[in-house]
Amino acid sequence: MKSKTIVAQEQPLLFSESRKQYLFKVRLLKYLYEVNAASVGEICKALSISTPTTLKLLGELNKEQWIEKRGFGKSMGGRKPDLFGLKPGSLYTLCIDIELFSVKMVIMDNAHVESTPIVTTLHTLSKDRHEIDQIHQMAVALLDQSGIDKKRLIGVSIGMPGLVDSFKGENYSYFTGDVPGKTLQHSFEEKFGLPVVLQNDVKGTAVAELRHGQALGKKNALVLLMDWGVGLGIIMDGKVRQGASGFSGEMGHIPFIDNGDLCYCGKHGCLETVASGLALAKMAKEGILSGKNSILAELSEKEIDNIEAEVVIKAANRGDQYAIKLLSNIGTNMGKGISTLIQLFNPELIVLGGKIAEARQYITLPMQQAINTYCMTQIREKASIVSSELGKNGRLLGYATASLDHYFDSLLKELEA
Repeated sequence: MKSKTIVAQEQPLLFSESRKQYLFKVRLLKYLYEVNAASVGEICKALSISTPTTLKLLGELNKEQWIEKRGFGKSMGGRKPDLFGLKPGSLYTLCIDIELFSVKMVIMDNAHVESTPIVTTLHTLSKDRHEIDQIHQMAVALLDQSGIDKKRLIGVSIGMPGLVDSFKGENYSYFTGDVPGKTLQHSFEEKFGLPVVLQNDVKGTAVAELRHGQALGKKNALVLLMDWGVGLGIIMDGKVRQGASGFSGEMGHIPFIDNGDLCYCGKHGCLETVASGLALAKMAKEGILSGKNSILAELSEKEIDNIEAEVVIKAANRGDQYAIKLLSNIGTNMGKGISTLIQLFNPELIVLGGKIAEARQYITLPMQQAINTYCMTQIREKASIVSSELGKNGRLLGYATASLDHYFDSLLKELEA
C-alpha cells in the first residue's frame, strides 16, 4: 500500500493577477523575509520600483494577510516612516536533523519561530534507504499534531552527516540504496510530496551562524562543528561556500597522524581519529578499561560501551583529571588543525559549535596554545575564536533558512524564465 504524502504540492502564493504583478509581490516578500522589516523608501530602492507601485503592492499584501506593520523606522527629518514585515506564520517548513544516533524534527515558520516542540527520536543512521519510511512516519505524526495550515507548508529541509552533494541531491555516505535514476532527494520528495532541500549538517550550521549567529555581518569566517565527527563550514565574501560538488570543509579527513588509526572513511590517521566525539569516546573507553583513575570508571559496563562526549565533559566539570586530560588532547589536536585553516583562509572569526565545543575552557585553552605554536602571528591575531550561542539545536535554524531561501529562489526562477 502506498503511504500518503504529507500534503499535495500546492503553491501558497497563488494570486489571481498577472504574472508581472505576481513577480513583484514575490520579490517584495522575499526582500521582507531577508531584512525582517523595511520602509517604503527602502523597498523602492532595493527593488527599483516606484513609490505608487510599492504602496499598491503593500496594500494588497496586507489585505491578503501576508505582511504586517512593524512599528516605525528612523526619521530622516520628517515623521518616522512605517516599517513592514512578512507576517509570522505566513509560510512553514519542516526541518529534519538526521544525526548518527538520533533524528530531530521541528516545524518553523518564516520568522524562524518553532511552531512545534523539537521532537527527538533515537535512530541509528545507516546506508539503508528504506529508513526514509520511518522518518516520514515521524514527520506525518508531527505535522498532524501541529495544527498548522498544510497549504502553507512550503518544503522539507533535511541535514545529515556524510558526503552530501546538495546540487545533485545525493549522500554518498548514508542512505545510499541502489535506486537507478533516483537520487536521495528524489526519494524524499516522492515520500513527502513536497520540495526537499538536502544538505550536509555542517553547511546547515554555517548558514545558521551566518544568518542568525556569531557570524552575522561577517564576510570571512569559519564554522567548526565538533560532534561525533569534525566538519568545517567556510564563509567567504559573506556566503557559505559549497565547493564543486558540495564537499567543501571535510576537515575531519585531512591526513594528521602518520600510520594512525583507521578512520571509517577508509584512510589511516585522519584528524577525526584524534579530535572528534568518536575519538573522545574511544579514548575514554580504552582508558577506563585499562584501569585509569577516573570517576568515569564508576559507569556500568553498558554505559562504558555507549559513552558519549557529554559524559566526559560532565566528569571534567567535576574536576576529574583524566577527563580533563582527554579534552585537552582533543583541543591540542584541533588547534593544530585550525592553525592550517587560519593560514589558508585568513578568517576574521572562527565559530566553535557541537557537543565537544560545550567543554568550553577545557578544550579552548589547549586549542589556543596550539594555534599560538603552529600559526603565524600576523595571521592568527586577525582571527577571533568564539563559541556558538545558538544552542544544541541551532543548526535547525540553518535548515529552515535554506528551505525558505530555496522556496523564494525557485519561485522567482520560474516566474523570471
